[in-house]
Amino acid sequence: MSNIYRSNILKSQKRAFSEGTVLVDEDTWFFFEIDAEEESELEFYINHEIRLLREDAWITGVLLENGILATPYERIRMLDGDRIQIKKNILFSLENLIEDISDDAFLQFITTLNNLNYSLYDCIFCHNHLVFLSGQKMKQGVNFINFDNGDEVCAVQHHFSYFKKKRDRFEFTLSTGKRIVIENFNL
Repeated sequence: MSNIYRSNILKSQKRAFSEGTVLVDEDTWFFFEIDAEEESELEFYINHEIRLLREDAWITGVLLENGILATPYERIRMLDGDRIQIKKNILFSLENLIEDISDDAFLQFITTLNNLNYSLYDCIFCHNHLVFLSGQKMKQGVNFINFDNGDEVCAVQHHFSYFKKKRDRFEFTLSTGKRIVIENFNL
């Protein structure tokens, strides 16, 4: 699986963007997030990927200072009241974890997570034990990951054993009591 394929999977994840409105107050730009019902300075999101809704179409670009959206073709000045989406970041420890697991394990993990109505962007905690084993030939342990999709919480234990064979076991436990276990072996 190529990095482009993994990148496309990440881009297709639900809740990858926070949606809200641009507010301008005395030369200060704010982002009012709809779901959180709170505002933050737009300056915090400079150099982030932004989508701007204009004429019923989303325009994707990078936020610059003073409410300017830079696209590959033009620079657009946002206006007070504009609807925007700001790309969320995946937790750094989870990002490292999904880079370290095999393509098959990655695909099984993402597919199961999505089928349970969770996204990588719903991650609220990730302990990546693999990071502490980087110099070792035999890697064995457990990673702990928690997700919250706004309706339910999901705890995932990722049991791994990497030596001559690679073994990944993901145990998903939802707050409803539902449990799913998937395993992946690579020779």
